[in-house]
Amino acid sequence: MALHTQQSLSGFIASDPQQSVTENGDTRFYVRVGQPHFRHEYSGSFTALEPTFHDLVAYRATAERALESLAKGDSFVAEGYVRTFQVERDGELIQREEFVAKKIGHDLARTNYQVTRTNRSAPGSEQDAAATQTAIVSETEAAHASSRW
Repeated sequence: MALHTQQSLSGFIASDPQQSVTENGDTRFYVRVGQPHFRHEYSGSFTALEPTFHDLVAYRATAERALESLAKGDSFVAEGYVRTFQVERDGELIQREEFVAKKIGHDLARTNYQVTRTNRSAPGSEQDAAATQTAIVSETEAAHASSRW
């Protein structure tokens, strides 16, 4: 089976997270995110450049978890895709884009935290692996059904 990959985005949460509800009643998570940029110098050092800022959204369970765990200033890594759309502003159509995060979490290279795990039978047991796989399949099927893939 081929390796499945998606686009990724990393950076920092630049605004306070906002919660809203879609027309379908799904939870929506929205933030402005910043991406740091650097220039590699001939000396081997790096010079920090101005960050760029972008819109990031997530929906349903991912949105609910992001609202609970992410805050302004956090470093993150997300997997998803870029959605391009048009909005009308002052009678003019403007092209916009946002990153739709299907998965998002703290960037382990830049964040220290503790994970509290639910009770498990035995660490690394086949039962845990099977339960995790079943949960992933259920979430994936639900996401595919609702996004009309």
